[in-house]
Amino acid sequence: MGIALIFGGIVLVMVVRSNLVTSVRTTTEARAAAIASKTAEEGTPTLPEDEPKGQLVQVLDAQGAIAAVSANARGMPLLSGILPGSSEEISLDASGERFLAVVVTTDVAEPKWTVIVVQDLAEPLTATRLLIGLLVAGFPALLALVGITTWLAVGRALAPVGAITGEADAITANELHRRVPEPDTNDEIAKLARTVNTMLDRLQKSSDSQRRFVSDASHELRTPVATIRHRTEVARVHPDRCTVTDLADPVHDEVIRLQSLVDDLLLLARADESNLGLRHVAVDLDDLAFAEAHRLRTSTSLSIKVDTVSAGRIAGDPGALGRAVRNLADNAARHAKSTVAFTVGESSSEVWLEVNDDGPGIPAAQRDRVLERFVRLDDARARDSGGSGLGLAIVTEITAAHRGAVTISDSPWGGARIRLGFPVTPDR
Repeated sequence: MGIALIFGGIVLVMVVRSNLVTSVRTTTEARAAAIASKTAEEGTPTLPEDEPKGQLVQVLDAQGAIAAVSANARGMPLLSGILPGSSEEISLDASGERFLAVVVTTDVAEPKWTVIVVQDLAEPLTATRLLIGLLVAGFPALLALVGITTWLAVGRALAPVGAITGEADAITANELHRRVPEPDTNDEIAKLARTVNTMLDRLQKSSDSQRRFVSDASHELRTPVATIRHRTEVARVHPDRCTVTDLADPVHDEVIRLQSLVDDLLLLARADESNLGLRHVAVDLDDLAFAEAHRLRTSTSLSIKVDTVSAGRIAGDPGALGRAVRNLADNAARHAKSTVAFTVGESSSEVWLEVNDDGPGIPAAQRDRVLERFVRLDDARARDSGGSGLGLAIVTEITAAHRGAVTISDSPWGGARIRLGFPVTPDR
């Protein structure tokens, strides 16, 4: 602002001085033209009787000699070097006082007269110096006023930023429930506060999810470890009552459960880091459905239906997709009363795989929640009959990694229908 004021002041002074000098020049040129016209008419130098203050007149003949001068110009040396029809600022002595000299020639051929009118510039220069003094005196005050006003305005505008940064600095990992204040405005600062609070909501949800994950994982790991410890302690205290088979069979079952649980946890951890390491080759979902149907026929007494399985190919990782289909099959077999049905189909934009069962189904209010980690519905919480609660969460992560989506609805068989939908890929 200071630079702008200085630059503006310089321009103002130059414009005002130029306008004042131009006004003097116009008046002086008119007077010189009038004297030249009168002299040409009379044929001899004719000067006006009135002599304006600060004005000097010289009339030169054809040879350039002084023919007449005004009373106040007596003793003034001959002015030369100024072209006829032009004007120029000059100094007449060492005092440095500025004058404006105007040179005009008569229009007649003979005799030819040259009129030089010199007008002092005291008035315009005095006015210019007065303006400079006012600007020098007023600019600091104006600059101070602008600075204070800007300081107060910007300080008031940025006060919410101070409140936001202060609250943000006070928020720690254990206080993610806190939020920064949102101003009652609709400007960029209010948008910043809302964005920060939205980010804090995501961080809180992520933190809560991680804590819940750690707690649930610890609980799931604790149970088989406790079972193994109990069996081994009994075997140590009563070695005569516990055979190798009595100890090995339950320990083996719990170790298998531990291995499966650890594998699931590692897969979910890699999914959180977007590091599943998936391949992208042609995978026939109908082959995966037939394979799981065959497995369930040989391992359960359920009725397995595949009559609605048709061709469906996508680009993906065979191992990961096979695990997702197996989790769906195990989930359906765990809850089905008598029937599990597989469906595979495709359209111009989607390839899908569905697994239906005739079990109790999944309530509509629980369908999103059941896809989360370590979630088991009330009628499936027993460890003996229910899984770890990671199966459908793994299905969700694998499907999302293949740009697909998991949806849950009612099955025509009366239970639940879980559907995996994948976009059609050109290279399938």
